[in-house]
Amino acid sequence: MYDGFVRVAAATPEIRAADCVYNAERIAELMDAAAAEGASLLCLPELCLTGYTCGELFLQEMLQKGARDALRRLVEHSAKYEMAVVAGLPLRREGKLYNVAAVFGRGSLYGFVPKTQLPSYGEFYERRHFDPAPAGISTTSFDGAEVPFGARLLFRCERTPDFTFAVEICEDLWVPSPPSAEHALAGATVIVNPSASNETIGKAAYRRALVSGQSGRLLCGYVYAGAGAGESTTDTVFAGHNLICENAVILAESPPFRGGLITAELDVGALTRDRVRMTTFRGAPGLSSGPEREYTVIPVDIAGRVDKLSRRVDPYPFVPGGEDERAERCSEILDMQVAGLCGRLRHTGCAAAVVGVSGGLDSCLALLVTARAFKLLGRSPDGIIAVTMPCFGTTDRTRKNAHLLCGALGVTCLEIDVSDMTRLHLRDIGHPTDARDVVYENAQARVRTLVLMDIANKRGGLVVGTGDMSELALGWATYNGDHMSMYGVNAGVPKTLVRHIVRYAADTSPELRGVLTDILATPVSPELLPPSGDDISQRTEELIGPYELHDFFLYHTVRRGRPPSAVLELAELAFDGAYPRGVILRWLRVFYGRFFSQQFKRSCLPDGPKIGSVALSPRGDWRMPSDASAALWMEELDGILENNLDEDLR
Repeated sequence: MYDGFVRVAAATPEIRAADCVYNAERIAELMDAAAAEGASLLCLPELCLTGYTCGELFLQEMLQKGARDALRRLVEHSAKYEMAVVAGLPLRREGKLYNVAAVFGRGSLYGFVPKTQLPSYGEFYERRHFDPAPAGISTTSFDGAEVPFGARLLFRCERTPDFTFAVEICEDLWVPSPPSAEHALAGATVIVNPSASNETIGKAAYRRALVSGQSGRLLCGYVYAGAGAGESTTDTVFAGHNLICENAVILAESPPFRGGLITAELDVGALTRDRVRMTTFRGAPGLSSGPEREYTVIPVDIAGRVDKLSRRVDPYPFVPGGEDERAERCSEILDMQVAGLCGRLRHTGCAAAVVGVSGGLDSCLALLVTARAFKLLGRSPDGIIAVTMPCFGTTDRTRKNAHLLCGALGVTCLEIDVSDMTRLHLRDIGHPTDARDVVYENAQARVRTLVLMDIANKRGGLVVGTGDMSELALGWATYNGDHMSMYGVNAGVPKTLVRHIVRYAADTSPELRGVLTDILATPVSPELLPPSGDDISQRTEELIGPYELHDFFLYHTVRRGRPPSAVLELAELAFDGAYPRGVILRWLRVFYGRFFSQQFKRSCLPDGPKIGSVALSPRGDWRMPSDASAALWMEELDGILENNLDEDLR
């Protein structure tokens, strides 16, 4: 069971104008299909029980009665499904005719939502037949029962309260202040739009941008169903364009003139957490207050959960999937890093930049950024002091690559062997050099930082930090060693993205391709323990776990606010076939343990540019006590272990 996710559907029936019996039969078939897909909500087009293009026939009692009879049959048909349905029809009430969306399910009619904005321009003439939604909320009689009637109705799933939906109809979305904005502020996480937007050149692209954009502005799911085949083609053509969007992302779409049924899972749990996090979402005081803005909440008994996700869970949430998009993202990130460093160099008036270069990925990226910054500032690259500092664990491969990279970039390269300095330091503090423990390792990192800082003082420069965001999340940095710098250009870049940025640099810089390709192929290592022959003996991912897993955990914990059980479930889907459940759980425990225990390192980070939606700066996005307890998170993981009989997890 995937809590917080709900499957929704949008569909376009093939109708006949004014044939309510036929239309109800086609709608019932789509209801059956949506229910078979496990949908908790189905949106159908505007006035689909009659057809949108009936013109003067809307004023005929026969058509109005036919629509009511069709709705009655569909409500009865819905009794066997745990699904809410939204379908459009003309409804007469108190001497006026309204274009309404009927909301029904489980054999009950939940409410009628009348259209607010009635277009009467161009090919539209709705005001000729219909009245706009009246102010306030009331009821209307249907089959002897009083049914809620009004534009301000919220339909809340009893089993999953985060799944609360509201309705706006077609033109309501196209106006300067759509009703959906108020619906979202009142608590709707999903907006449903039964529409009859006809097709003209370029309109599909605009509609796509409008629906996805509104879902982004409102931090909501948006389910849009357009009228299609069977509508009159006397003067217009309808394409059956259906869309399901979530927070500016299109999850599912039926292209124009294809119609049919589409489904997708909406992450209403994440949407709710985003709204809590974004304090401006709730708007200014009084924005949604006043009697005319009050809402009625109607409980609906529908499924509201999914047992299986069809939605793809991206194993690399920080990395765009498409090659072109990935290249564009890498270029943009480099520009941001360069802009940040340029600003710091200008402000401090530093003539030089000092970078510790190990031959590994992170220092490679930092040096690439620094070289681009100097070029943008019109400075000679020899003002960049790249320092390679071999010590006990340095291999010939990384040492050689450090020199090759410096040569290709034309920067000043210094090699300072810090082995003797580190041995002297260990002797001075009374620590034997054959004790290969944390003191032995961290002494090397701190000695290197001392060298970099002093060279920066000597050259009138600043030390450019190399550590990335994934290392900061795990605390995989020596406090006041590689943890420290004067400006950390990589602090907002996760490890999985560092790799792609360096690969992008290799693809776009022929003179660097050879050395960058070999750096990319080198195992990630701090190289603090002596090598085994020519091979790196200390491989980071064997010690703390794969960075692709940790970046996944980081994104879903920090950005999405998910509990450990949900992170585990999604990781299983994302990495299916790559890592068994037990391995994921093992490294997830490592992640939470280190993330909490190592906050003290993040609490005193150097400045660095924010790059994406996840950032760990104590001055910006992530203000967490250094002594916060991980007990609640670990207890949930312990519960998973205790309740699972799979030996793989123990």
